[in-house]
Amino acid sequence: MASRLTEISLDCHDPDLLADFWTAALDWVVLDREPGLVEIGPARESDQALLDAVRSGPVPPTMFLAAVPEDKVVKNRMHLDLSPVDRSRDEEVARLEALGATRADVGQSGEESWVVMADPEGNEFCVLRSLASGHFAL
Repeated sequence: MASRLTEISLDCHDPDLLADFWTAALDWVVLDREPGLVEIGPARESDQALLDAVRSGPVPPTMFLAAVPEDKVVKNRMHLDLSPVDRSRDEEVARLEALGATRADVGQSGEESWVVMADPEGNEFCVLRSLASGHFAL
């Protein structure tokens, strides 16, 4: 059996600020909070149910937001891609901007089908094409 992706860690200055942004962006919840560390993810059942699910197949990972003293200096080497499921890409970009995200320039041409954005601490992510009915078909 292969390993499972279970957590994504993101270093930041203010885990609570980013938890507010990312839980609203992804419709997730805060799963655990302690000084300097917040875990967020999809609402879940008991620890045993989660362990059984992880053992049987992939599950959505959680995200750990960890306080660090260093500033983000350059473009992320890894980033998240978000796909809207109930609105257009542009409507989702506007919603995320209202939550505190900004558009980011990482050298894209402007012809891309995605929009590069940054969370409130400058971590880049992309908003891809919409998967909503009427916007995406197989």
